[in-house]
Amino acid sequence: MFKNTPNPPTSDDHIARTQSAKAKKLDEAATRALDCYLKPPADKEASDTLDTLYVIAPNIDAECLLANLSETLASANAMVSDLAFDLEGSRRHIALGVQQMIELGQLLANRTLDVVEPR
Repeated sequence: MFKNTPNPPTSDDHIARTQSAKAKKLDEAATRALDCYLKPPADKEASDTLDTLYVIAPNIDAECLLANLSETLASANAMVSDLAFDLEGSRRHIALGVQQMIELGQLLANRTLDVVEPR
């Protein structure tokens, strides 16, 4: 009895299909790995972790955030300035350097407040 069998695939067709399938699987695995690390879950906020102490409301506008930043930097500037005058030597120089960085940050925040368009 003679049995009908299909012709076996040529080696070139088989290799091309195998490489295509491997490339597709590799691409899917790479996409899953990147999504796992780079895309935050849609149902959870990025800042809703157990080690987060403070959270900023997501609907606050930029002007309000900048105003609060400016006030926070002014408070830090006053505290470091008061501390610097109680210190001597290299510790005083460090405190005054920190005060200058805070002052620079405050100037940048205030300039940004001047430029931002109020809503």
